[in-house]
Amino acid sequence: MIAISDSEWKIMNALWDSSPKTITELTKELEESTGWTKHTVITLLKRLEAKGAVYFVEGERAKQYHAKIPQNETVIEEAKHFLNKAFKGKLGLMINTLIEDEDFLEEELDELYEILDKKRGKTNG
Repeated sequence: MIAISDSEWKIMNALWDSSPKTITELTKELEESTGWTKHTVITLLKRLEAKGAVYFVEGERAKQYHAKIPQNETVIEEAKHFLNKAFKGKLGLMINTLIEDEDFLEEELDELYEILDKKRGKTNG
């Protein structure tokens, strides 16, 4: 598993949303929400490249950055890591904690039931 920092997740999500992107494009996209300069984006891209998470192709005017690791696998690994770290691997404990602490909409609870029913091989309706 590649360990990705919170800042690096922002870069990865931008690349997963649409690739390729240049440093300038990433900076413009993330500047408002993060306040990052071009130098910060470059530093994060270098870290991600060293980890094997991104790669670039030389473009006509600028490097074109791509995500090298798949989003779905990375998200699953991160979720498992969090579950093990925070809840000792117990999914029920995590869900119970979230439900008791948050105000969930009825639609969100229905969605959770649907997910659980699909996992069990059942269908509603």
